[in-house]
Amino acid sequence: MENLRIIESFADFKDEKLIDRESLMHILEDVFRTTLKKKYETDENIDIIINTEKGDIEIWRNRTVIEDGFVEDDNLEISLSDARKIEPDFEIGEEVSEEIKLIDLGRRTILSLRQNLASKIFEYDNSTLYKYFKNLIGDIYTAEVHHIRAREVLLIDDEGHEIILPKDQQIKSDFYRKGDHVRGVIHKVEYFGNKLKVILSRTSPVFLEKLFEQEIPEVFDGLITIKKAVRIPGEKAKVAVDSYDDRIDPVGSCVGMKGSRIHSIVRELGNENIDVINYTNNLQLYITRALSPAKINNIDIDEENKKIKISLNLEEVSKAIGKHGHNIRLASMLTEYEIDVFREGAEEDIELNEFKDEIEEWVIDELKKAGLDTAKSVLESDTKELLLRTDLEEETINDVINILKAEFEN
Repeated sequence: MENLRIIESFADFKDEKLIDRESLMHILEDVFRTTLKKKYETDENIDIIINTEKGDIEIWRNRTVIEDGFVEDDNLEISLSDARKIEPDFEIGEEVSEEIKLIDLGRRTILSLRQNLASKIFEYDNSTLYKYFKNLIGDIYTAEVHHIRAREVLLIDDEGHEIILPKDQQIKSDFYRKGDHVRGVIHKVEYFGNKLKVILSRTSPVFLEKLFEQEIPEVFDGLITIKKAVRIPGEKAKVAVDSYDDRIDPVGSCVGMKGSRIHSIVRELGNENIDVINYTNNLQLYITRALSPAKINNIDIDEENKKIKISLNLEEVSKAIGKHGHNIRLASMLTEYEIDVFREGAEEDIELNEFKDEIEEWVIDELKKAGLDTAKSVLESDTKELLLRTDLEEETINDVINILKAEFEN
Protein backbone atom coordinates (compact mmCIF):
# COMPACT_ATOMS: atom_id res chain seq x y z
CA MET A 1 0.00 0.00 0.00
CA GLU A 2 2.91 2.36 0.65
CA ASN A 3 3.98 2.02 -3.01
CA LEU A 4 0.44 2.74 -4.22
CA ARG A 5 0.11 5.87 -2.07
CA ILE A 6 3.44 7.25 -3.32
CA ILE A 7 2.56 6.46 -6.94
CA GLU A 8 -0.81 8.19 -6.52
CA SER A 9 1.03 11.28 -5.28
CA PHE A 10 2.74 11.38 -8.68
CA ALA A 11 -0.59 11.26 -10.52
CA ASP A 12 -0.93 15.05 -10.49
CA PHE A 13 1.23 15.05 -13.62
CA LYS A 14 -1.28 12.88 -15.40
CA ASP A 15 -4.07 15.38 -14.79
CA GLU A 16 -1.94 18.42 -15.59
CA LYS A 17 -0.58 17.04 -18.86
CA LEU A 18 -3.56 14.92 -19.89
CA ILE A 19 -1.30 11.89 -20.12
CA ASP A 20 -3.04 8.50 -19.97
CA ARG A 21 -2.40 6.20 -16.99
CA GLU A 22 -0.66 3.51 -19.04
CA SER A 23 1.85 5.96 -20.52
CA LEU A 24 2.42 7.42 -17.06
CA MET A 25 3.19 3.98 -15.60
CA HIS A 26 5.69 3.19 -18.38
CA ILE A 27 7.42 6.52 -17.86
CA LEU A 28 7.51 5.75 -14.13
CA GLU A 29 9.18 2.41 -14.88
CA ASP A 30 11.92 4.18 -16.87
CA VAL A 31 12.42 6.72 -14.08
CA PHE A 32 12.59 4.00 -11.39
CA ARG A 33 15.06 1.93 -13.42
CA THR A 34 17.34 4.96 -13.81
CA THR A 35 17.18 5.68 -10.06
CA LEU A 36 17.72 2.05 -9.02
CA LYS A 37 20.62 1.70 -11.43
CA LYS A 38 22.32 4.64 -9.74
CA LYS A 39 21.65 3.18 -6.29
CA TYR A 40 22.64 -0.43 -7.00
CA GLU A 41 25.00 0.15 -9.99
CA THR A 42 22.96 -2.24 -12.15
CA ASP A 43 19.27 -3.00 -12.74
CA GLU A 44 19.83 -6.38 -14.44
CA ASN A 45 18.60 -8.27 -11.38
CA ILE A 46 15.60 -6.01 -10.75
CA ASP A 47 12.05 -6.80 -11.93
CA ILE A 48 9.48 -4.02 -12.18
CA ILE A 49 5.88 -5.19 -12.35
CA ILE A 50 3.30 -2.64 -13.53
CA ASN A 51 -0.39 -2.84 -12.70
CA THR A 52 -1.93 -0.22 -14.98
CA GLU A 53 -5.47 -0.88 -13.71
CA LYS A 54 -4.59 -0.15 -10.09
CA GLY A 55 -1.89 2.35 -11.03
CA ASP A 56 0.63 0.48 -8.85
CA ILE A 57 4.24 -0.62 -9.34
CA GLU A 58 6.02 -3.48 -7.61
CA ILE A 59 9.83 -3.61 -7.54
CA TRP A 60 11.63 -6.92 -6.82
CA ARG A 61 15.37 -7.45 -6.41
CA ASN A 62 16.74 -10.92 -7.18
CA ARG A 63 19.92 -12.15 -5.40
CA THR A 64 21.76 -15.48 -5.31
CA VAL A 65 22.24 -17.22 -1.94
CA ILE A 66 25.97 -17.46 -1.06
CA GLU A 67 27.73 -19.17 1.83
CA ASP A 68 28.21 -16.85 4.81
CA GLY A 69 31.43 -14.84 4.61
CA PHE A 70 31.76 -15.17 0.80
CA VAL A 71 29.39 -12.38 -0.35
CA GLU A 72 31.26 -10.04 -2.72
CA ASP A 73 28.40 -7.97 -4.15
CA ASP A 74 25.51 -7.06 -1.82
CA ASN A 75 23.30 -6.18 -4.76
CA LEU A 76 23.67 -9.51 -6.60
CA GLU A 77 24.35 -11.85 -3.67
CA ILE A 78 22.89 -12.52 -0.21
CA SER A 79 24.38 -14.60 2.59
CA LEU A 80 22.66 -17.87 3.58
CA SER A 81 21.86 -16.59 7.08
CA ASP A 82 20.28 -13.35 5.71
CA ALA A 83 18.30 -15.35 3.14
CA ARG A 84 16.91 -17.65 5.86
CA LYS A 85 15.64 -14.59 7.74
CA ILE A 86 13.39 -14.02 4.76
CA GLU A 87 12.51 -17.70 4.25
CA PRO A 88 13.98 -20.40 6.57
CA ASP A 89 14.32 -23.15 3.94
CA PHE A 90 16.59 -21.31 1.44
CA GLU A 91 19.72 -23.20 0.31
CA ILE A 92 23.01 -22.06 -1.24
CA GLY A 93 22.68 -21.36 -4.99
CA GLU A 94 18.97 -20.55 -4.88
CA GLU A 95 17.59 -17.16 -5.90
CA VAL A 96 15.92 -14.83 -3.39
CA SER A 97 13.34 -12.29 -4.63
CA GLU A 98 12.86 -9.43 -2.20
CA GLU A 99 10.41 -6.55 -2.70
CA ILE A 100 11.83 -3.04 -2.56
CA LYS A 101 9.45 -0.65 -0.82
CA LEU A 102 9.58 2.88 -2.17
CA ILE A 103 9.38 4.23 1.38
CA ASP A 104 12.68 2.45 2.13
CA LEU A 105 14.44 4.38 -0.66
CA GLY A 106 14.32 7.50 1.48
CA ARG A 107 12.72 10.93 1.16
CA ARG A 108 15.56 12.39 -0.91
CA THR A 109 15.36 9.58 -3.48
CA ILE A 110 11.56 9.95 -3.71
CA LEU A 111 11.93 13.73 -4.32
CA SER A 112 14.52 12.97 -7.00
CA LEU A 113 12.11 10.47 -8.58
CA ARG A 114 9.41 13.13 -8.69
CA GLN A 115 11.74 15.66 -10.36
CA ASN A 116 12.89 13.11 -12.92
CA LEU A 117 9.29 12.18 -13.59
CA ALA A 118 8.35 15.82 -14.20
CA SER A 119 11.22 16.12 -16.70
CA LYS A 120 10.29 12.89 -18.52
CA ILE A 121 6.61 13.85 -18.74
CA PHE A 122 7.61 17.26 -20.13
CA GLU A 123 9.63 15.47 -22.82
CA TYR A 124 6.74 13.09 -23.50
CA ASP A 125 4.27 15.95 -23.70
CA ASN A 126 6.49 17.89 -26.12
CA SER A 127 7.12 14.79 -28.24
CA THR A 128 3.41 14.00 -28.46
CA LEU A 129 2.55 17.61 -29.34
CA TYR A 130 5.37 17.73 -31.90
CA LYS A 131 4.01 14.66 -33.73
CA TYR A 132 0.44 16.01 -33.50
CA PHE A 133 1.24 19.43 -34.99
CA LYS A 134 3.80 18.05 -37.45
CA ASN A 135 0.96 16.08 -39.05
CA LEU A 136 -1.06 19.32 -39.31
CA ILE A 137 1.54 21.32 -41.28
CA GLY A 138 -0.24 22.92 -44.24
CA ASP A 139 -3.70 22.57 -42.65
CA ILE A 140 -5.94 25.47 -41.64
CA TYR A 141 -5.96 26.00 -37.87
CA THR A 142 -7.96 28.41 -35.70
CA ALA A 143 -6.89 29.80 -32.35
CA GLU A 144 -7.76 32.70 -30.06
CA VAL A 145 -5.64 35.80 -29.49
CA HIS A 146 -4.22 35.61 -25.96
CA HIS A 147 -1.40 38.17 -25.94
CA ILE A 148 -0.19 40.74 -28.48
CA ARG A 149 3.54 41.44 -28.65
CA ALA A 150 5.64 43.68 -30.89
CA ARG A 151 7.04 40.84 -32.99
CA GLU A 152 4.35 38.19 -32.64
CA VAL A 153 0.85 37.37 -31.49
CA LEU A 154 0.43 34.57 -28.95
CA LEU A 155 -2.61 32.40 -29.67
CA ILE A 156 -4.25 29.68 -27.57
CA ASP A 157 -6.24 26.83 -29.14
CA ASP A 158 -9.20 24.98 -27.58
CA GLU A 159 -6.84 22.50 -25.89
CA GLY A 160 -4.76 25.25 -24.29
CA HIS A 161 -1.78 24.83 -26.64
CA GLU A 162 0.27 27.92 -27.51
CA ILE A 163 0.46 28.92 -31.18
CA ILE A 164 2.74 31.71 -32.42
CA LEU A 165 1.79 34.09 -35.25
CA PRO A 166 5.01 36.02 -36.05
CA LYS A 167 4.91 39.53 -37.54
CA ASP A 168 6.33 38.32 -40.86
CA GLN A 169 3.51 35.75 -41.16
CA GLN A 170 0.79 38.38 -40.65
CA ILE A 171 -0.97 40.29 -43.43
CA LYS A 172 -0.07 44.01 -43.19
CA SER A 173 -3.70 45.06 -42.73
CA ASP A 174 -4.33 42.52 -39.95
CA PHE A 175 -5.36 44.04 -36.63
CA TYR A 176 -5.84 41.88 -33.54
CA ARG A 177 -7.54 42.27 -30.18
CA LYS A 178 -7.49 39.84 -27.28
CA GLY A 179 -10.21 37.21 -27.74
CA ASP A 180 -10.25 37.46 -31.57
CA HIS A 181 -10.28 34.16 -33.44
CA VAL A 182 -7.52 33.91 -36.05
CA ARG A 183 -7.23 31.50 -38.98
CA GLY A 184 -4.05 30.48 -40.74
CA VAL A 185 -2.10 27.37 -41.72
CA ILE A 186 0.32 25.50 -39.49
CA HIS A 187 3.55 26.67 -41.09
CA LYS A 188 6.36 25.21 -38.96
CA VAL A 189 6.82 23.11 -35.84
CA GLU A 190 10.23 23.39 -34.21
CA TYR A 191 12.12 23.35 -30.92
CA PHE A 192 13.80 26.41 -29.43
CA GLY A 193 15.91 24.80 -26.71
CA ASN A 194 13.43 22.60 -24.82
CA LYS A 195 10.42 24.70 -25.82
CA LEU A 196 8.18 23.58 -28.66
CA LYS A 197 7.07 26.35 -31.01
CA VAL A 198 4.11 25.98 -33.36
CA ILE A 199 4.17 28.70 -36.04
CA LEU A 200 0.97 29.85 -37.78
CA SER A 201 1.04 31.67 -41.13
CA ARG A 202 -1.48 33.89 -42.89
CA THR A 203 0.92 34.91 -45.67
CA SER A 204 1.73 31.47 -47.06
CA PRO A 205 0.36 30.60 -50.53
CA VAL A 206 -0.74 27.32 -48.92
CA PHE A 207 -3.24 29.31 -46.81
CA LEU A 208 -4.79 30.66 -50.02
CA GLU A 209 -4.97 27.14 -51.50
CA LYS A 210 -6.60 25.75 -48.35
CA LEU A 211 -9.17 28.58 -48.32
CA PHE A 212 -10.07 27.62 -51.90
CA GLU A 213 -10.56 24.03 -50.69
CA GLN A 214 -12.80 25.20 -47.83
CA GLU A 215 -14.91 27.65 -49.80
CA ILE A 216 -15.19 26.03 -53.25
CA PRO A 217 -16.77 22.53 -53.27
CA GLU A 218 -15.31 21.56 -56.68
CA VAL A 219 -11.78 22.18 -55.36
CA PHE A 220 -12.52 20.21 -52.18
CA ASP A 221 -13.93 17.31 -54.24
CA GLY A 222 -10.91 17.30 -56.58
CA LEU A 223 -12.91 18.29 -59.68
CA ILE A 224 -10.80 21.45 -59.90
CA THR A 225 -7.06 21.34 -59.22
CA ILE A 226 -4.99 24.29 -58.04
CA LYS A 227 -1.82 24.05 -60.12
CA LYS A 228 -0.08 26.95 -58.41
CA ALA A 229 -0.88 29.89 -56.15
CA VAL A 230 1.38 32.91 -55.62
CA ARG A 231 0.83 35.91 -53.38
CA ILE A 232 1.98 39.33 -52.34
CA PRO A 233 0.14 39.00 -49.01
CA GLY A 234 -2.67 41.49 -48.49
CA GLU A 235 -2.11 43.04 -51.93
CA LYS A 236 -2.55 40.68 -54.86
CA ALA A 237 -2.53 36.96 -55.70
CA LYS A 238 -2.70 34.79 -58.80
CA VAL A 239 -4.08 31.26 -58.81
CA ALA A 240 -3.77 28.88 -61.77
CA VAL A 241 -6.56 26.29 -61.85
CA ASP A 242 -7.36 23.32 -64.06
CA SER A 243 -10.06 20.67 -64.44
CA TYR A 244 -9.98 17.23 -66.04
CA ASP A 245 -13.72 17.51 -66.70
CA ASP A 246 -14.38 19.58 -69.85
CA ARG A 247 -17.88 20.36 -68.60
CA ILE A 248 -16.47 22.40 -65.70
CA ASP A 249 -15.28 25.98 -66.11
CA PRO A 250 -12.51 26.15 -63.44
CA VAL A 251 -12.27 29.94 -63.33
CA GLY A 252 -16.03 30.50 -63.33
CA SER A 253 -16.56 27.88 -60.62
CA CYS A 254 -13.90 29.45 -58.38
CA VAL A 255 -15.03 33.04 -58.83
CA GLY A 256 -18.79 32.46 -58.86
CA MET A 257 -21.53 34.83 -60.02
CA LYS A 258 -20.25 38.40 -59.55
CA GLY A 259 -17.41 37.04 -57.40
CA SER A 260 -19.79 35.51 -54.84
CA ARG A 261 -17.65 32.42 -54.18
CA ILE A 262 -14.31 34.12 -53.90
CA HIS A 263 -15.57 37.07 -51.86
CA SER A 264 -15.17 35.37 -48.47
CA ILE A 265 -11.56 34.44 -49.36
CA VAL A 266 -10.77 38.01 -50.39
CA ARG A 267 -12.25 39.31 -47.12
CA GLU A 268 -10.28 36.77 -45.02
CA LEU A 269 -7.05 37.93 -46.70
CA GLY A 270 -7.56 41.64 -46.01
CA ASN A 271 -9.14 42.41 -49.41
CA GLU A 272 -6.28 40.79 -51.32
CA ASN A 273 -7.00 41.09 -55.05
CA ILE A 274 -7.13 37.53 -56.45
CA ASP A 275 -6.74 36.75 -60.17
CA VAL A 276 -7.86 33.22 -61.11
CA ILE A 277 -6.55 31.99 -64.47
CA ASN A 278 -6.88 28.80 -66.49
CA TYR A 279 -3.73 26.68 -66.39
CA THR A 280 -2.30 25.39 -69.68
CA ASN A 281 0.81 23.49 -70.80
CA ASN A 282 1.15 25.99 -73.68
CA LEU A 283 3.80 28.29 -72.17
CA GLN A 284 3.09 31.26 -74.46
CA LEU A 285 -0.62 31.12 -73.68
CA TYR A 286 0.11 30.64 -69.96
CA ILE A 287 2.35 33.75 -69.94
CA THR A 288 -0.33 35.74 -71.77
CA ARG A 289 -2.93 34.73 -69.17
CA ALA A 290 -0.54 35.40 -66.30
CA LEU A 291 0.05 39.00 -67.52
CA SER A 292 -3.64 39.71 -68.09
CA PRO A 293 -5.19 42.25 -68.61
CA ALA A 294 -2.26 43.47 -70.74
CA LYS A 295 -2.34 42.65 -74.46
CA ILE A 296 1.03 41.26 -75.57
CA ASN A 297 2.33 41.74 -79.12
CA ASN A 298 5.21 39.30 -79.03
CA ILE A 299 6.80 36.78 -76.64
CA ASP A 300 10.39 35.57 -76.87
CA ILE A 301 11.12 32.60 -74.55
CA ASP A 302 14.61 31.57 -73.45
CA GLU A 303 13.90 28.20 -71.82
CA GLU A 304 17.53 27.47 -71.01
CA ASN A 305 17.96 30.62 -68.89
CA LYS A 306 14.31 30.76 -67.79
CA LYS A 307 13.85 34.24 -69.24
CA ILE A 308 11.02 35.83 -71.22
CA LYS A 309 11.02 39.02 -73.30
CA ILE A 310 7.60 40.49 -74.02
CA SER A 311 6.79 43.33 -76.41
CA LEU A 312 3.79 45.58 -75.82
CA ASN A 313 2.35 48.84 -77.03
CA LEU A 314 3.09 51.77 -74.74
CA GLU A 315 -0.47 51.95 -73.42
CA GLU A 316 -0.32 48.28 -72.35
CA VAL A 317 2.89 48.55 -70.31
CA SER A 318 1.27 49.87 -67.13
CA LYS A 319 -1.33 47.06 -67.27
CA ALA A 320 1.37 44.40 -67.59
CA ILE A 321 3.43 45.85 -64.76
CA GLY A 322 0.44 46.62 -62.55
CA LYS A 323 0.19 48.76 -59.43
CA HIS A 324 3.53 48.81 -57.58
CA GLY A 325 4.80 46.21 -60.08
CA HIS A 326 2.63 43.49 -58.53
CA ASN A 327 1.19 42.08 -61.76
CA ILE A 328 4.50 41.38 -63.49
CA ARG A 329 6.09 40.13 -60.26
CA LEU A 330 3.30 37.61 -59.66
CA ALA A 331 3.31 36.54 -63.32
CA SER A 332 7.03 35.82 -62.97
CA MET A 333 6.42 33.83 -59.78
CA LEU A 334 3.56 31.90 -61.41
CA THR A 335 5.45 30.97 -64.59
CA GLU A 336 8.85 30.67 -62.84
CA TYR A 337 10.41 32.78 -65.60
CA GLU A 338 12.13 36.17 -65.34
CA ILE A 339 10.04 38.58 -67.44
CA ASP A 340 11.48 41.63 -69.23
CA VAL A 341 9.18 44.22 -70.80
CA PHE A 342 9.97 45.94 -74.09
CA ARG A 343 7.87 48.83 -75.37
CA GLU A 344 7.00 49.06 -79.06
CA GLY A 345 6.84 52.57 -80.51
CA ALA A 346 9.19 54.01 -77.89
CA GLU A 347 11.54 56.35 -79.74
CA GLU A 348 15.18 56.83 -78.81
CA ASP A 349 14.89 54.69 -75.66
CA ILE A 350 17.95 53.13 -74.04
CA GLU A 351 18.18 49.91 -72.04
CA LEU A 352 19.27 50.39 -68.42
CA ASN A 353 22.10 47.91 -68.93
CA GLU A 354 23.78 50.58 -71.07
CA PHE A 355 24.25 52.68 -67.91
CA LYS A 356 26.29 50.11 -65.94
CA ASP A 357 29.29 52.45 -65.90
CA GLU A 358 27.29 55.12 -64.06
CA ILE A 359 24.62 53.16 -62.15
CA GLU A 360 25.46 50.25 -59.87
CA GLU A 361 24.29 46.86 -61.17
CA TRP A 362 22.20 46.05 -58.08
CA VAL A 363 20.24 49.31 -58.57
CA ILE A 364 19.55 48.38 -62.21
CA ASP A 365 18.44 44.88 -61.10
CA GLU A 366 16.07 46.40 -58.53
CA LEU A 367 14.48 48.61 -61.22
CA LYS A 368 14.18 45.65 -63.59
CA LYS A 369 12.38 43.62 -60.93
CA ALA A 370 9.65 46.28 -61.09
CA GLY A 371 9.51 45.91 -64.88
CA LEU A 372 11.56 49.07 -65.53
CA ASP A 373 14.28 48.03 -67.96
CA THR A 374 14.73 51.16 -70.11
CA ALA A 375 15.64 54.75 -69.37
CA LYS A 376 12.29 56.17 -70.49
CA SER A 377 10.31 53.64 -68.41
CA VAL A 378 12.06 55.04 -65.33
CA LEU A 379 11.67 58.67 -66.36
CA GLU A 380 7.95 58.13 -67.07
CA SER A 381 7.49 57.19 -63.38
CA ASP A 382 7.64 59.86 -60.68
CA THR A 383 9.80 59.49 -57.56
CA LYS A 384 6.87 58.56 -55.31
CA GLU A 385 5.84 55.70 -57.61
CA LEU A 386 9.44 54.44 -57.85
CA LEU A 387 9.71 54.40 -54.04
CA LEU A 388 6.59 52.23 -53.85
CA ARG A 389 7.63 49.85 -56.64
CA THR A 390 11.23 49.30 -55.54
CA ASP A 391 13.30 48.93 -52.37
CA LEU A 392 15.51 51.89 -53.36
CA GLU A 393 16.11 54.97 -51.22
CA GLU A 394 14.85 58.36 -52.48
CA GLU A 395 18.42 59.68 -52.80
CA THR A 396 19.38 56.69 -55.00
CA ILE A 397 16.30 57.18 -57.20
CA ASN A 398 17.05 60.89 -57.65
CA ASP A 399 20.65 60.07 -58.65
CA VAL A 400 19.40 57.57 -61.26
CA ILE A 401 16.86 60.07 -62.67
CA ASN A 402 19.54 62.77 -62.97
CA ILE A 403 21.88 60.36 -64.82
CA LEU A 404 19.15 59.32 -67.25
CA LYS A 405 17.95 62.89 -67.85
CA ALA A 406 21.49 64.02 -68.57
CA GLU A 407 21.83 61.29 -71.23
CA PHE A 408 18.74 62.45 -73.13
CA GLU A 409 19.69 66.13 -72.79
CA ASN A 410 23.04 65.31 -74.36
